[in-house]
Amino acid sequence: MDVFSAIAQPTRRSILEMLATRGQLSATDISDRFRVSPPAISQHLKILRDARLVRMQKRAQKRMYEINPQAVGEVEDWARKMTALWNDRFDRLESLLRQQEQEAPASKTKGRKDRQHGRRKGR
Repeated sequence: MDVFSAIAQPTRRSILEMLATRGQLSATDISDRFRVSPPAISQHLKILRDARLVRMQKRAQKRMYEINPQAVGEVEDWARKMTALWNDRFDRLESLLRQQEQEAPASKTKGRKDRQHGRRKGR
């Protein structure tokens, strides 16, 4: 599964946020914070591992999970590129709208004069 499919699911995003704020946690610690079954959380963790968003280390009987900063950084880089792209588009749209606003008063005034002139002739 790719990174974006993995983070599309709210429970997996919550797991990532939890690991980002609390640091390394065991699968049990993670599972205890959700109302879904431990096997369901285990499946979510597997998907996050497959997407390389988290890393897992076995310590005795525990599986410890932590964020993979490199993979999260790749998502962040992509989001920055998309933000820059959209900001550029919005800036160009804003510039176009300002240009149209500046041109609009002249055409509105001309339109009023034409209408006034037309009414005078029709009287």
